Amino acid sequence: MRRVGFLFRVKPEKLAEYREHHRAVWPEMLDAHRRTGWHNYSLFVSADGLVFGYFETPESFQAAMAGMAAEEVNARWDQFMEPYLESPDLQELEEVFHLEAQ
Repeated sequence: MRRVGFLFRVKPEKLAEYREHHRAVWPEMLDAHRRTGWHNYSLFVSADGLVFGYFETPESFQAAMAGMAAEEVNARWDQFMEPYLESPDLQELEEVFHLEAQ
């Protein structure tokens, strides 16, 4: 499994709503993530709106993103989330260290 980290930013004035929507992600969106190889997916957000995302995938960030791009529900979710984001682009991070669980 490949571990993937990425960043994006939510508008600070929209953080409360953004958090609320992620307490009730659409079941079909969750299913799409599972189908397209997104495992152990987490989002972490700072008070200023910086979001760190993490997931594990069998292939690559690009393959996982392409899989989601082919899902109709992803287009609807992206449109729904657009007003909350400063930019829809996800910035992939380079993994520089990992401590394997014992």
